Amino acid sequence: MSTDKAKVKEVFTRGLIRENPIFRLVLGMCSSLAVSTTLIGALGMSVSVLVVLICSNIVISLLRNFIPNTVRIPAYITVIAGFVTIVQMVIKAFFPEIDGLLGIYLPLIVVNCIILGRAEAFANKNGVLISALDGLSMGLGYTIAMISIAFIRELLGSGTLFGVQVIPASIPPIMLFALPAGGFLVLGILMAVCNRIAEHFGQPKAELGCDSCAAYGRCPAKEFEASQDEAQTDADRKIRKAGARAKRNEEDRK
Repeated sequence: MSTDKAKVKEVFTRGLIRENPIFRLVLGMCSSLAVSTTLIGALGMSVSVLVVLICSNIVISLLRNFIPNTVRIPAYITVIAGFVTIVQMVIKAFFPEIDGLLGIYLPLIVVNCIILGRAEAFANKNGVLISALDGLSMGLGYTIAMISIAFIRELLGSGTLFGVQVIPASIPPIMLFALPAGGFLVLGILMAVCNRIAEHFGQPKAELGCDSCAAYGRCPAKEFEASQDEAQTDADRKIRKAGARAKRNEEDRK
């Protein structure tokens, strides 16, 4: 029981700090910079990603033993696209303002590396409940990052929060924060702060490796690396044989 509780805690806290999708894994950068100029847009994107993450993780975990390995990536994309379509229709019907703010970035959730990566790296290998918890953790981590970026950019770039004037109109806003350059600046500063906090609590930096890539199973780079390792092994073997042969010849001459 204690082991299960420890695993649940580890999975839930993983996406908040140690493997935060934006600040630590640096995934989903396109949408995070494009729609984080306002808190409303950031919140709309965050909730959309959160819902799709949880639902797709649940379905993929349920189907993990039925999806053939050779077509798993197209199957994941199909599942994700179905939930993204549902979310998009709901937002268009009930929140047209948010739909206008998100624009093309809402349907592009289908190819968001965060969602596809969690499907391949976690939901494909774990049970339903723990996969749903993983989706919740990563979604909340994404939400925290988006809200943090948007808070600074909207406050300093427009002088508003959720569209309400906070800084007096007599004080001109810093337009840099409303531009892409300001987004990169805020992202870099918050990323450094997040890394510092994680290091303070003894959590190592998240490392991006081939194992976390959704296309790892069919990656040409993986095959090339394996062939290079094999070639290096053969070369080392030949060098050792040549050295042993030269040593024997020297002993024979003596």
